[in-house]
Amino acid sequence: MLENIRIVLVSTTDQRNIGSAARAMKTMGLSQLVLVNPQDPPQGKAQALAAGATDVLANAKVVSSLAEALADCSLVLATSARNRTLDWPQLDPREAGEKIVREGMSAQADQSPQIAIVFGREANGLTNEELQQSDVHIHIPANPDYSSLNLAMAVQTVCYEVRMAWLAATKVQPEQAPEYPLHQELDSFYVHLEQVLTKSGFIVRQHPGLVMTKLRRMFTRTRPEENELNILRGILASVEKFLPQDKP
Repeated sequence: MLENIRIVLVSTTDQRNIGSAARAMKTMGLSQLVLVNPQDPPQGKAQALAAGATDVLANAKVVSSLAEALADCSLVLATSARNRTLDWPQLDPREAGEKIVREGMSAQADQSPQIAIVFGREANGLTNEELQQSDVHIHIPANPDYSSLNLAMAVQTVCYEVRMAWLAATKVQPEQAPEYPLHQELDSFYVHLEQVLTKSGFIVRQHPGLVMTKLRRMFTRTRPEENELNILRGILASVEKFLPQDKP
């Protein structure tokens, strides 16, 4: 199950942090590393800090966008060091580890659900737009008077909790979990929803406001299952038949 958990590092500026993160992953049994637009690819400095985890670096996948890194994932958790304007479902690392393992182990063996844990830039973390691509936020409740954690420390903390939850869960029989849509399917749903709401006049094209952001937040909080998302897409298609079509 741990092999299906990927650590995603977004726009890392120091390749030494990539090496240290790889080491932190391997000590906890995780091996899948994805790099989104790193400033420098992991080379000599990264390998030096990775110590015995150079295999994790060698197999790391480099992609150009966060959406690409998450497209085939059924659960995405993003780390956030501060409160945001729009509250998102939030867990501490221990709760997050339990959720990850519960979903990863309860799925059918042939499904192999991909789960992503996203970490942001060293200086300023993830943007609000990037955070909204996740299902859950992870907040490490560090000392408020000195909450400075470097990237590898944050990766180590979360990976440790995942491993502890996995060790505990292997002692019990997992329950069957529902199937959740992939993030690319959710993105298609949001595009379809916005199109229908715009055609109906609910969203004003010139002044869309925060309607879609709030709807994304609502659906993220409720987290529809795959068959529920199919029902919603069917409803949109049915309503769309009665709306004026765009002129060619």
